[in-house]
Order: sequence, then structure tokens, then C-alpha cells
Amino acid sequence: MKHIKKLVTLSMAGLLLAGAASPLATVNAASVKTASTAYQQSKTKASYQYAKKMLSKNRTGFSGKTSYIFSKKAYPTTGAVYGYSDFLLGLKGLGYKFTKTQRTRVANSLILNKKSTPADLATAIIAIKAVGLNPQKLHKTGAKKSLNLVAALYRKSMTKQTVTVQSQALIALSTGNYQRPSNAQFSKAGLGQVIVKNQLSNKGWAYNNQLANTDSDTTAMAVTALARSKSTTAAVKSAIAKGQTYLKNAVYPSGAFGYAYMGKTYPNANSTAEAIIAFSTKQSTLKYVNGYFKSGQTASPLKAMLGYVRSTGSIKGAATQTLGVGQVNLANAAYRQALKHQSVYTIK
Repeated sequence: MKHIKKLVTLSMAGLLLAGAASPLATVNAASVKTASTAYQQSKTKASYQYAKKMLSKNRTGFSGKTSYIFSKKAYPTTGAVYGYSDFLLGLKGLGYKFTKTQRTRVANSLILNKKSTPADLATAIIAIKAVGLNPQKLHKTGAKKSLNLVAALYRKSMTKQTVTVQSQALIALSTGNYQRPSNAQFSKAGLGQVIVKNQLSNKGWAYNNQLANTDSDTTAMAVTALARSKSTTAAVKSAIAKGQTYLKNAVYPSGAFGYAYMGKTYPNANSTAEAIIAFSTKQSTLKYVNGYFKSGQTASPLKAMLGYVRSTGSIKGAATQTLGVGQVNLANAAYRQALKHQSVYTIK
């Protein structure tokens, strides 16, 4: 399952709007910390600048073990490190303008063949769209024919894919007004119905459809995908509402989200970012991002997530900074765009 440039372009206006989003009054306001405008500006600027440098240097980070973000040799099945679509979309969502050289590098690093999985294709569509190229007519340097990533994804069977991959595919197909080929193996409406069907009795989703393994990451992705599908059916609306309820209940006292393993909980920036993106899909739940909604909660999810941003801009505990910085920036962008009644997945 399982995304800034001139930060100021969205910075001041977006942060002022963010500060205006009023928190909920279901718990003691005096005991809950929210992310102030100044705090948001400082942390977001740091992670944004770090991401800009990563893109410029084509590196996954600047401490510890790092590698290239884009490399056919290093990533023979995709051409880029895991998480690069969130990384690129996060940059775009916060105002970054990709250069022609950068767009060409992203396109030319892409690997597409018969072994490409639905997850690979969905990631590529989001990444290609994020940098301003057309995933239905992608031209690589020296190639005689253009590539249609959308048609390639539609020709894949989604029946046995995980909920995470199904959600990724639905999100990818929502990033533009794409043509569905005549030999498509699925439709967006049908894929949404499959995701709804896999919702479990506790209102969440699990990567393997097992109740014991329900988690906030998978649930957040499913909620985002269903919201992006724009379906108005009662089943989809109900599933989204239930999923949002699951996420509200899954928040840790710190305001963060995470996972449990062997009796221990592991809150982290990425899980928290996924939840923020899901809350940002609907105006009715946008208030949860920098608000408080559960007894015992001491901070808002936004405050918690930004707390993982180091002074350098890197993310504490991230498996890779491409994924860590990418998802934190994407969550920030999703929230800011939602405050303007827009979606980070479709901004021009």
C-alpha cells in the first residue's frame, strides 16, 4: 500500500487557513496541543527544503545508507525507489515546479513491461502525472512509440490484489479524466465495490482481509480511494463514513497513528500522514486533522506528524526519507488543498 519549490506560494495563505480550522470541542481543549501557524510553517519548510535537495541530488537521504531515487540499474522492476510517487506529488502539492530535465529523468527512468504489477503501474501513473506529463501518452527519449500506463493498468486483473493495491489503482485512475480501454479487466465503479466488500466488521480494512490485522494505514488508503472514486452510491458513502470512524478510534493519545505488533504499539509519521490524507478527502472530516476527537487525546494528528520532522527536514524513524519526507509533505499538501476545497491529486 501501500508528496514542495517555492513553499511560500501556498505557505502563508494555506497556513492562515489551516490556523483558522477550528478544533473540536469533545474533549478538554486546554489539554490538547494543536499545530499553530508558526509551527506548521517551520516544520513544513524544513521537510520541503529537504525534499528539494533530495530531488536535486537524486538521493534518498543525506545520512546513513542512501541510494538513488531514480535508477533502472538499482530498481530493475520500476526504475525508481519505493515511495517516489508520494515524494513527487508532495512536492507538487506544496507548489514545486518541476524542470524539463527533472520531468525527462522521471520519464526515462520508468520501466514498463509484461512483469509490471498493478502497484507498479498505479505508482507510475501518479508520479508521471505529478511532474506534469501525460500517463496516457508518455514519450521516453529515443523511443519510437509513446506509452499508455493507464491502459496497461486497466488490462491487469485486480481480483486477487490486496486492498492496498486496489486502493492505489483507484487513486491513480482518479488523477485525470482517463479513457478506459475496451479490453479493460475492471472499472473504477467495480473496483470501488470490491473495496467496499472487503471492509471488515470493525469498520476498517486489513492488507490480507483478516479482522485481526486491520490497521490504520490500509484503512486510510481505502477511505481515500473510495472518496476519490466520486461514487454517490449508498454503499460507498457508508463505507467511507465507517472507515473515518475507525480512524478516529485508532488515534493514539499522542495524536499519532501507527500499528500494533506483539503487544506493542508503533506510532509513526507515515501512518499519521496516511490518516491525515484520508481525513482531508471530505470537508466533514477535515477538522480532525488539526483537532481532537477522542478522550485522552493530547495532540492533533497534524501536531503529532510534524513532531517527527527534524530540524534538518528529515523524518524520524522513516524507513527511507523518500517515503518519510514524501508522505509527510503529501499529507501537508492534502490538508492545505482541502482547506481551499481542492484535492492534491488533481491540482494543475
